[in-house]
Amino acid sequence: MGDTQAVASALDKRAQTAMLGLMRAFHLILANALVQNLVNLTVWFALIFWAFLETRSVFVTGVIGGIYLVLGASLAIWFGSLVDHHRKQRVMLASSAGSFVLYAAALAWLLAVPEAALTRQDSAVLWGFMTVVMIGVIIGNLRLIALPTLVTALIAPEERDKANGKVGMVSGIGFLLTSGISGFLVAWDGMRGTLVLALAGTALAFAHLLTLRLDEPAPQRAATGEPGRIDLAGTLAVIAAVPGLGALIVFACLNNLLGGVFMALMDGYGLSLMSVEAWGLLWAAASTAFIAAGLIIARMGLGANPLRTLMLVNVVVWLVAALFAIQSSIVLLALGSTLWLLLSPFAEAAEQTTLQQVVPFERQGRVFGFAQSVEQSAAPLTAFLIGPLTQFWAIPFMSDGAGADWIGSWFGTGPERGMALIFVATGVLGMVLTAAAWSSPAYRKLCAALAQAQADRTQAPPA
Repeated sequence: MGDTQAVASALDKRAQTAMLGLMRAFHLILANALVQNLVNLTVWFALIFWAFLETRSVFVTGVIGGIYLVLGASLAIWFGSLVDHHRKQRVMLASSAGSFVLYAAALAWLLAVPEAALTRQDSAVLWGFMTVVMIGVIIGNLRLIALPTLVTALIAPEERDKANGKVGMVSGIGFLLTSGISGFLVAWDGMRGTLVLALAGTALAFAHLLTLRLDEPAPQRAATGEPGRIDLAGTLAVIAAVPGLGALIVFACLNNLLGGVFMALMDGYGLSLMSVEAWGLLWAAASTAFIAAGLIIARMGLGANPLRTLMLVNVVVWLVAALFAIQSSIVLLALGSTLWLLLSPFAEAAEQTTLQQVVPFERQGRVFGFAQSVEQSAAPLTAFLIGPLTQFWAIPFMSDGAGADWIGSWFGTGPERGMALIFVATGVLGMVLTAAAWSSPAYRKLCAALAQAQADRTQAPPA
């Protein structure tokens, strides 16, 4: 009896040691992701700020957002297959290397062309430069797909929602630092200084990642000889096998209409109310809410039903979108931005936790990639439409058109009031969408599938 207890105790200690090792590896990966996220987010924020200040056109910022999301959505399925078919660490190294090459090319482009060519919204030189920068940022999406699969590989199922909260916290720190950094970088040295720092930060992330040793499972291709193809049909079959999972992805796709509107107009709206330095600092301050949300999730989790949490969060997010621009107010803008960033990690973590629980690990990269592709497909359409719609209809409508006559006495008039009108209308539409999804049969079916997966895990014998 004593020998049996000793063996059990030794096995328990060995398991605890292994778990601590995996957790340490996960935290090192998070630190590495933080560095690269800081770089990519700084470049992205700086590009948007710089483009608006150079051209003074929300049409340009709207189309930039649209191009970014079209490219991201187009590449996400392929990125997902790369994540499934290769070691996650190698994928992340390739992501940093690709970004480094493109940032270097963009810097060379910037130094080689006349400055005047970068101030006209119809300049091919301007659009070519911005496209190279955007692709450098988009290659970072490989990491965004690889990271949740590493949560599955390294973290016990009952702790994954909390681990997803830590991932959200890292994103929040990135927003906090880069929002302020980007504004001052653009004011100080435009895109030149931004790209120089991006090259240094990317090289640092690459070198650090080379030193890490991850005990991650071998890709299924290595174990079974499966060809390294995208296999979209197989991914769709996995999604179809989980009742309601396809509906969740479609809901997230429609919900990303909000993301398209914010991407197209938010910076133009903020920069219409304050300087670029103040706007960057406002986002930096608001981003502390993102970090707070990650800490809350890491400590408390998402509750017994993460899908219900997702719906509750979306109701409030859309309400915020409808109200924060109701008056021309920096206070309302700051409050709305803070609430939006506080709640967004809950929605993201809830969706990721659901997918991690109901999708087999060997398919998660492709499912995450497919979900990212589909979810982003609505936002490019919105961004492409909203930029021109706001520039050529909403702004005139609220400046000297019928809108200014009808509601201008209390809503306000002028260009930023045209942008505000779009925010209000989008928020109302989003609340209607969320109410319909929450009451749908697909929502109830997916809740049941998630509960069954949790029950199966509880009943399974220990490994």
